[in-house]
Amino acid sequence: MIKERIQKLQNLMKENGIDLYIIPTSDYHQSEYVGEYFAARKYMSGFTGSAGTLIVGLDNAYLWVDGRYHIQAEKQLAGSGITLMKMGLANVKSIAQFLDENQDKTLGFDGRVLSYEEVKNFKNPIKTDLDLVAKVWEDRPSLSKQPAFIYDEKYCGESRASKLQRLRQAMKDCQHHIITTLDDIVWLFNIRGNDVPCNPVVLSYALINQDDAYLYVQDGVIDSKTEAILKRDGIYIKEYNAIYEDVKKLTGKVLLDQQTVNYELCHNLNCEMVNSINPTQYFKAIKNETEIKATKNAHIKDGVAVTKFMYWLKTNVGKIDMDEVSISDKL
Repeated sequence: MIKERIQKLQNLMKENGIDLYIIPTSDYHQSEYVGEYFAARKYMSGFTGSAGTLIVGLDNAYLWVDGRYHIQAEKQLAGSGITLMKMGLANVKSIAQFLDENQDKTLGFDGRVLSYEEVKNFKNPIKTDLDLVAKVWEDRPSLSKQPAFIYDEKYCGESRASKLQRLRQAMKDCQHHIITTLDDIVWLFNIRGNDVPCNPVVLSYALINQDDAYLYVQDGVIDSKTEAILKRDGIYIKEYNAIYEDVKKLTGKVLLDQQTVNYELCHNLNCEMVNSINPTQYFKAIKNETEIKATKNAHIKDGVAVTKFMYWLKTNVGKIDMDEVSISDKL
């Protein structure tokens, strides 16, 4: 099955004049954790670990994984024809070294799943507007579009209007600021969602100007009541992918983090980029009184739960059947 998928991809590469095709473990927002729609590396290689990079050539394929996954990847790649590259071991080339040795070959990838910082260091000729995996992946899961909801100020301790004011001051002489990191966006706009497992985020992009702001989400994610609340603070809703065209019209300076904003977005800009960590990263690091109180309360609840669990374990061990799974379920 994996060999067939790789072969289909290689055929598409030949049709599009691509010698090497990169499939990372990331989404359009450089998230650490991604939804099933973005599990392209897992689908194409059969390797299910949380990190790894697949590079497919016209006659071969390579998967780079770190030390956590050497044993797992070796087992899961068996019979696939994919060469395992055990990062950190002697005589194993890094991805950068591999690409440097093959810089005469045309490199293809979906420009939305690699950051601008990564791509600008490539020396190869590149083609960035091709999601070839989408043409191979039959029955691909849909892009998650769970409803977003307002995160009440009584829980976060600061209004979105206050956060936007602080952010605009931090933008200094930049007329615009692009944010693509999902945790920064939901923090700034005081919203939450369920688009990524175990992460309360919304698949979205944000464009903050000096007088207004735009939140780019899929249709139906923001209901009319939530939209009205955001609009009161000068935040307007636009379609998820519309940002790729909107950024072409920006003038002046735009503040963004090239390590997190994807290549395709940056490539579409026609104005000056000011590369810097999102100011919201610093803002989030300093907790207000409401957040501190909530954190303490969460620790108390956690402590009570663990204490109850330890009591149950000590009083029942040897008396009832239990294993790691049943104990984990109890906890």
